[in-house]
Amino acid sequence: MNRAAKIGLASTCTVMVVLGGIDAYNFVHALSSGSAGDAQPKAARTFDPSAVSSTPPTDAEAAELARSFLDNWSKRHLDGAAGDTDLPDVASQALRAYAHGLRLKKLSFDHIDSVGPSTVTPGATKVAFDVTAQVAGGTWSYPSAVAVRMSTDGVPAVHWNNSVLYPGLGDDQSLTAGKLPADETTVKVVAGDGETELSTFPSLRDIAATIRKNAKPSGGTAGTGVAVVDGAGAGVKTLKVFVKGRAAVIKTTIDARLQAVAETAVKDPRLQDKPTGTVALDWRNGHILALAHTGDDGDIAINGIKSPGSTMKIITSAALFDQAGLTPDSPAPCTDSLMANSQLFHNDPGVRADPGSTLAQGFTVSCNTSFIKDGFHYLVHDGDASALHDEAVNVFGMGSWSIGGGVATTDPSIPADVQGGDQAAQFIGQGKVTATPLFMASVAATVRNAGFEQPIILPGQHQDTAPRPISARTAGYLQSMMRTVATSGTAAPRLGGLAGVGAKTGTAEEGDHTNGWLTAYDSRIAVAALVEGGSSGVDSAGYVIRPLVSEN
Repeated sequence: MNRAAKIGLASTCTVMVVLGGIDAYNFVHALSSGSAGDAQPKAARTFDPSAVSSTPPTDAEAAELARSFLDNWSKRHLDGAAGDTDLPDVASQALRAYAHGLRLKKLSFDHIDSVGPSTVTPGATKVAFDVTAQVAGGTWSYPSAVAVRMSTDGVPAVHWNNSVLYPGLGDDQSLTAGKLPADETTVKVVAGDGETELSTFPSLRDIAATIRKNAKPSGGTAGTGVAVVDGAGAGVKTLKVFVKGRAAVIKTTIDARLQAVAETAVKDPRLQDKPTGTVALDWRNGHILALAHTGDDGDIAINGIKSPGSTMKIITSAALFDQAGLTPDSPAPCTDSLMANSQLFHNDPGVRADPGSTLAQGFTVSCNTSFIKDGFHYLVHDGDASALHDEAVNVFGMGSWSIGGGVATTDPSIPADVQGGDQAAQFIGQGKVTATPLFMASVAATVRNAGFEQPIILPGQHQDTAPRPISARTAGYLQSMMRTVATSGTAAPRLGGLAGVGAKTGTAEEGDHTNGWLTAYDSRIAVAALVEGGSSGVDSAGYVIRPLVSEN
C-alpha cells in the first residue's frame, strides 16, 4: 500500500471513531474481521425441513437455539442467524431487508424465555423475547417470539416466516423507519368546513374511503416513525410515531350541519326502517351538500335506481313547454282512466276526475291521465317517443356523471327507443324510466337555478354541461307549478307554510309494492328522497325532505 492510501485509511478510521463512538468502533471492527453479514465459524447444521419431528424441543433446547439466533442477529452476523432457521436463504434476505428498511443502527434482545408449546406451529416450542431497535428517527421496542422445531435427527431450528421480524408481518410486507408513508391515518377527507371528517357520518364512511384512495390531498406534513408497507411501498400500518405529522386534507362539498340533519331524517321512525336515500345539492353550483341512506343494499341515494313515478312529470312538463309550445294553462283533462297503446292507465287513489283540468292543475294533484294524454298526443310522432329522452339529456343534463373522487354513481335512464305501452308510461315515470335521488335532486336544482349544474362532491371537479340551457319561460312555468304543489298540492301536508319552497311528489309501482318519492327546492338547496316501500311520496319521502328544507 502506498503512503497516500495509508494516510487516507487512518484519517477515515480516526473520523469514524470520533464521530461515531462505540458504533463506529463496532463497524470498523467488523471491517477488520470480515463482512458484518458473515457468520462466525460454527459447525455445519444439518436441519432437514422435510424431516421435522412431531415432538417439540424441550424448553431448554428451544431457548438455547433462540439465544444463538438472536445473538447472531444482534451482532449483524446475518448468515449465521439465518443458519439457525429452517429456511436459511429466505431468512438471510429478510434479515438484510429488515436492517435496510429500518436503517438499523443497533439491535438488542432481552427477557428471552421459553413459554411452552407453540399454538401456531405444530411440533414447535415458543420462545418469547423483547426487541429494542435503534432505527432512523429513534428507538423502537416491541415484544416478539419465535417457534423452534426439531428435525428427526435432533437438530433444532427457528421456524422462519416474516413474523419473526415483527409479529403478524405478512409475506408481502416489510418494515420502514424514518418518514412515515401516507395511509388512512395521515389523510383526512373532510366537509366543506375543512374540519369535520366525513367518516364520522355513517352514510359517508365508504365514500370517504373511496375519495381517500383516489383524490389528491393538500397540505400536511409527514411524521416520522416505524411503519409496515406493502410490496409497492404503500403504507399499511403505523407501528411507532417518533414525531407526529400533520394530516393532509381532501376537502369535499359536504355541509356538515346539513349532513347531520340528513342522517337523522332518513331514520325517521315513521319510515319504519324502510330503505331510504336522500341527496341535497346547492342548486347554484351543483355541490353535493348532504347524502344519506339506510338499508342493506348499498347507497340508494346515488345508486338506488328505481322508477321515479310522478316526479318525472317535471321533465314531461318541460318537454311539453319546449317541444309542443304548451303552457300551464293548456288543457290536460284528468279522467279516471285512459287507454294508450292498448294499455289501460289509472290515477292514484284520491285523485278526482276533472275533464276541464289544465296542465298546471294536473301537475298540482299529480293526475296521471292528464300527462299521458298530453304527452302521448304531443310528444309521440309516428311511433317515435324519444322526445322525453331528448329533453332529459339536452336540458336536464342526463348522462354518465362523475361526481369526483372515484365515487361511483348509477346513471338514470329514459330510453330513446321505448315501445308499446312504455311510450305512455314514461311520461309518469314508470315503464323503463329509472332514476336516483341524486338525479331527481338535480332536476329540481335545474328548475330553481334556471340552468343545469352537474352534481359534484369535490370542489373544482369537472362538471358536464347540458347541450342547451333551460329557457327562462320553461323555468318560470315549472317554478310556479312546483310552488303550488308545495303550498296547496300533493306536497302541502309536509311542506305547506315553508317560504320559497317548490316540490313534486311521486309514487311508483314496483312489483307488489310502491316506492315513495319527493323532490323539492328552497332558497338554497335542491333535494330529493326515495323511500322503498313508501305508500306515497308525501307520507314517506315527505318526512325526509321536511327537516332538510326547514333548515334553510
